[in-house]
Amino acid sequence: MWGRFLIFSKAMSADQHIGWKTAIARPAFRLQGVLTLILLSATLTLLRILLDGIEARDGVVLNDPFLTLFEPIDLTWLIFGMIYGGVALILIILSRYPALLVQAVQMYIVMVLMRIVCLFVVPLDPPSTMIPLRDPVVEFFGSGNIVLTRDLFFSGHTATLFLFALVAPALRWRVLLLSMSAAVAVAVLLQHVHYTVDVVVAPLASFAAYRTIRSMVVLRVKATP
Repeated sequence: MWGRFLIFSKAMSADQHIGWKTAIARPAFRLQGVLTLILLSATLTLLRILLDGIEARDGVVLNDPFLTLFEPIDLTWLIFGMIYGGVALILIILSRYPALLVQAVQMYIVMVLMRIVCLFVVPLDPPSTMIPLRDPVVEFFGSGNIVLTRDLFFSGHTATLFLFALVAPALRWRVLLLSMSAAVAVAVLLQHVHYTVDVVVAPLASFAAYRTIRSMVVLRVKATP
């Protein structure tokens, strides 16, 4: 069971263009779908607990020469538009590819787990010039009455959009989502919401999560007669 949960079966990974009717008829898809949703819920719950904790602890203020080059600009609504536009777009795109959708959720889980570890082991205080980014969804995963400012390393917004770009099945969507990811990366720096290192590491973490799940798929296909 756990082997099937961690990696896609040959039937799922060999044809990512199967429809929902065909996918749901396959026991491997149903098993992975249910277990993936359970793990997603558990991961987001763990993230919520961590976000509450890190807001109550002290961290280190980094000396970021790049942020000293300009005054912060409030780009909250631009960032929100890019983030939630990207979420809506990737869900619409992947709604036609159920196997790829489940795989993308697994990649997202790995990325969030990596971020949980990084947030735990790298305590940072925000730049003193930060204009807080009041993200209603992110704040839902923390305490609703607390503005989250210490969820810094690495940038979850940038990482999420970059992961969407990697997962998108067509070049035109990959280019669009990559552009949106770059726009968000620049915007969070212009608003002094993150340090430069937070943004630079984000796509590397997304790529690592992407390759982790994809390599499991390849190994499973090769190992299946």
